[in-house]
Amino acid sequence: MTDDADHGPPTASRRHILLGAVAISAVAALPAALRASVTEPHSLTSGVSFMSDTLITKDGTRIYYKDWGTGTPVVFSHGWPLTADAFEDQMMFLANHGYRTIAHDRRGHGRSGQPWNGNDMDTYADDLAELLDKLDIKGAMLVGHSTGGGEVARYIGRHGTKRVSKVVLVGAVPPLMLKTPGNPGGLPISVFDGIRAGVAADRSQFFKDLSMPFYGFNKPGVKVFEGLRDSFWMQGMQGGLKAEYDCVKQFSETDFTEDLKKIDVPTLIIQGDADQIVPIDDSGRLSAKIVKHATLKVYPGAPHGLASTHKDLLNVDLLTFVKS
Repeated sequence: MTDDADHGPPTASRRHILLGAVAISAVAALPAALRASVTEPHSLTSGVSFMSDTLITKDGTRIYYKDWGTGTPVVFSHGWPLTADAFEDQMMFLANHGYRTIAHDRRGHGRSGQPWNGNDMDTYADDLAELLDKLDIKGAMLVGHSTGGGEVARYIGRHGTKRVSKVVLVGAVPPLMLKTPGNPGGLPISVFDGIRAGVAADRSQFFKDLSMPFYGFNKPGVKVFEGLRDSFWMQGMQGGLKAEYDCVKQFSETDFTEDLKKIDVPTLIIQGDADQIVPIDDSGRLSAKIVKHATLKVYPGAPHGLASTHKDLLNVDLLTFVKS
C-alpha cells in the first residue's frame, strides 16, 4: 500500500479526514462563547443537554437565546453592554442542580438582531414576554443584572407575574439612576452623556476601559483577570453601535418605581457595596424599600460584575432562593 501523504495529493477519503481535523481545531481555538454557538446542541456535562435557538418578535427582530437543562425555569436578563454569556456560570451551575436555565441576548446586543428602532425599555420587556410565551414558561424565577434588572421590573410592570414565581435583582438599575429633583441621590446627566460620547467616539477602547471599574479591577490590591476583561470587551463588541448608544438612555433615565411596586412575588436583591457602576445606596437599598417583602443581601467589597468575580457566592444564593 502507498501513503498518499508521500505520493501525490490526498485521496477523497483522506481529504475529508484532514478537513475534519482542521474544522475541529478551528472550533477548539474559538473563544468559549463563540465555540458554544458553533457546536450546539451538545452536552455541557453528563446528563445536562443544552441548545440555542432564536425567536422572531412581532416586529421581525431576531432574539437569540440559550435554553439549558430541565426542571423549574430560571430566566436571566443581562446587563449593558453584555450578552447572555455573562450568566453562563450561573446557568451551568443551576442546570447541573436540576433547573432549566434560559438567557437571551437583548435586541441589538450579542447574537440578536440589530434593528434601528425598538431599543427602549418597553420593547425590551415585550421581547422578554414574547420569549416566555413562546417557551410557555410557568413559575419562573427571573434574574436581572444591571439593565437586565430594569428589564425584569418593566416586564412585570407591563405583563404581571402570571409566569413568575420569584425575582432576583443583581446590581440592578432600578428605581432610577438619573439625578432629578425627586431623586437627588442619582447620578448627574453628565455621567451618562460621557458614556454616550465614549461609545460614539471609540466603543472598543471605551469597553476595554470600562471593564476595570465594572469588575473592581481598578481597586488597590485587586488581582486583574485579563481573560475576564477580554470577555467583557468581546461581548460588548458583538452588539450594534446604535442599540448600545440608545440603551444608555434607557438604563439611566427610566423610572422603574411604579414597576417595582407591582412585584408581588418573593424578591431577593443582591448588590456589592463596592459597586462603582450602579451605586448601592440609590439602587439596591432603595429598591428593597419599594418592593413588597423584598430581602436585600449585600456582598461586602463586591463590584458591579459580581456574577463573575463572586460567582460561587451568587450561585449558592440563587440555588438557595429558588429552592425556598
